[in-house]
Amino acid sequence: MKDLSNLPYRKGVGIMLLNQETKVFIGKRIDSTKAWQMPQGGVDDKEDIESAAKRELKEETGITSIKIIKKSEKEFIYNLPNELLGKIWNGKYKGQKQTWFLAKFLGEHDEINIKQKKAEFYDWRWAEPLELPKLIVPFKKKLYQEVIEEFKKYL
Repeated sequence: MKDLSNLPYRKGVGIMLLNQETKVFIGKRIDSTKAWQMPQGGVDDKEDIESAAKRELKEETGITSIKIIKKSEKEFIYNLPNELLGKIWNGKYKGQKQTWFLAKFLGEHDEINIKQKKAEFYDWRWAEPLELPKLIVPFKKKLYQEVIEEFKKYL
């Protein structure tokens, strides 16, 4: 078996999007029956991270009416579990190194549209921030706890 531990991390972004009640947008992943997650994705070549975060949010949720509150001070890293190594992202990465943004949703309910061209979610809801680590796939739990900790004074 090929050693995949030397693979690089994919450069990524995530958005913790808050509504007026300070609940967080989460979507239920199409490729999983039980995993929820906040909008997130990769950064394209020559794309700045804030633009990437806004693009990912629009691609996954249709949402564009936001105000960025804060960019994370650090990058957050997660490793793929062994069963996904070599399968996701054409086998080029061992995990992701992400910059997260905290943002406020300024739009109306009907702006949210998860039925996108390359849909990632089949359901969505607003969740209490402290619920998030229980809803995410286990290999991202620590990352979500760290993101919550970083943005806690706004939650």
